[in-house]
Order: sequence, then C-alpha cells, then structure tokens
Amino acid sequence: MHGAGNDFIVLNGIDQDLSNITREQWQKIAHRQFGIGADQILLVEKATRPDTDFRYRIFNADGGEVEQCGNGSRCFVRFVLDQGLSTKNPLRVEVEHTVLTLKSHPNGQVEVDMGAPIFEHHHIPFQAHGLASKQEFHEMLYALPIGNNPGAHDDWISVLSMGNPHAVQVVGDVDSAPVNEEGPFIEKHPAFPKRVNAGYMEIINRKEIKLRVFERGAGETLACGTGACAAVVSGIRRGMLDSPVKVHTRGGDLQVAWGGMVNDVAQPVVMTGPAVTVFEGEIEI
Repeated sequence: MHGAGNDFIVLNGIDQDLSNITREQWQKIAHRQFGIGADQILLVEKATRPDTDFRYRIFNADGGEVEQCGNGSRCFVRFVLDQGLSTKNPLRVEVEHTVLTLKSHPNGQVEVDMGAPIFEHHHIPFQAHGLASKQEFHEMLYALPIGNNPGAHDDWISVLSMGNPHAVQVVGDVDSAPVNEEGPFIEKHPAFPKRVNAGYMEIINRKEIKLRVFERGAGETLACGTGACAAVVSGIRRGMLDSPVKVHTRGGDLQVAWGGMVNDVAQPVVMTGPAVTVFEGEIEI
C-alpha cells in the first residue's frame, strides 16, 4: 500500500501469529531487491485495550520498531476495512504511545486525529545542552551544528514529537535542499538519543508548503505523515502558517489542521490524505 508515495507492507497479524519475526527478517522483507520492498512494515494485531478496535505496530526498513507513522495509519484504515476485519468507521487504534482516531471518507481520503504535538524535551527526547537557541514568535529554535569541521554551518531547527521525534527547518528551495547529505547526520545527532526525523520545509504561502523528510531508519521517503504534521505545527508556532495547511510532498498532497494552544494545552493535529492498495500477495518467511 502507499499513502502519497510513502509505501508499506501491511500484514494481517490477527489471523496468523507473526510475533516471532526477527529484526533481520523484517529487514529482508522490506528490502527492495531481495524482499517485497517498502519504507515501513505495518503489523495489524488484536487490540489489547478495551477502548480500542485494533493495535498496530510499525517497523522501519532497517527492521527497527518505531512509535508512530501518519501515512501508515491511513493505510491501516483502508486495509482493515477492505479486508473485512471491521465495518466500524471511525476506528480507534492503539500504537506504541497513544490511541489514534481514524475515519475513512467516501472520496477515498482518510482523516487521522494524530493527537497533540509534544514539546517537552524529555518526552521527545531531545537534549539541548550546549546548543545555541533563539525565540521566534511562540517557537524556540536550536542551532544544530552540521558536519565536524570548524567551518561547518548550523541548521536552525524546531524540535517536537508527533509520537515520534522531528527536527524541522525552513529552507528557501526544498528541491535543492541537502536532504540526503545532511539528513543522515541530523538523524543520528547525539542531541537525539532515539534518533530523529529530519524535515525540510519550504513556505509557499501561509496556507501551503513543500516538504521533504529524511526518515529515521528509512532514509528520504516520498511522503511522511508525522513529518507533515510536525512541519505545520512548527510553521504555525513560528508565525509563518495558518491552519489548515496543504502540504506538497514528492508523492502527493496532504492536508494538516491544528488548533494551536488553548489555555496552554496543545490541541490535536488532524491530517487528511490518500491511502491506496497497490497489490496483494504471499511471502515465505
């Protein structure tokens, strides 16, 4: 399946036991030459909480399990409805650290309540010690040194979590941004103990952006749902954007709405976008 070009292998873990698959096996399944090929693998399982309909787990192409995936959550909804695993709409589903509410629309678009963004450093997690910082409207920006030589420049980044960590920077031209040159360095920067997704955002106008994301454990993908949410939240907090915002990714368009802060409480982020089944098959593990 894919959501705006961000592609997934989606597996039914309800009718078969897939709990013992190793990290090396996930890597092989996700390999584009020696396996099926995907940015991430989604494993659909029975709910473990009484207030949810399903649980799903997310594995990156490197075999590592991660907390959240916005584009994947839309594909999850399409999968369980198309496979007849549920007739409920909307659905409530548990991921590692939160519960998502997901709604399929008749036009094929899927709406996801992504929950509230997280700004507390220890929850992201992010270690700002030793980094220069500056305030921009309601957002604090941090200077992240890029490269190891004395003349290396700093990238001014916003840092937040959408259930997974994001470092977002604004660039003049996203098409020429050094995503694949700097992205691996940002992903593994020691300021991020659990690594980070590196987002590059170009502001077109107050309602529209272009975005590229170097994803943790997957490299640059054609779209990143949580990255789109993080970029829009960052842009609104920096006074650059107004909700809702259309996000142009290399794989397609997403719409992200955020109500900001109400009485110092972050409101949920709502993302809407496509979810498409490409093919079905079987693989021997």
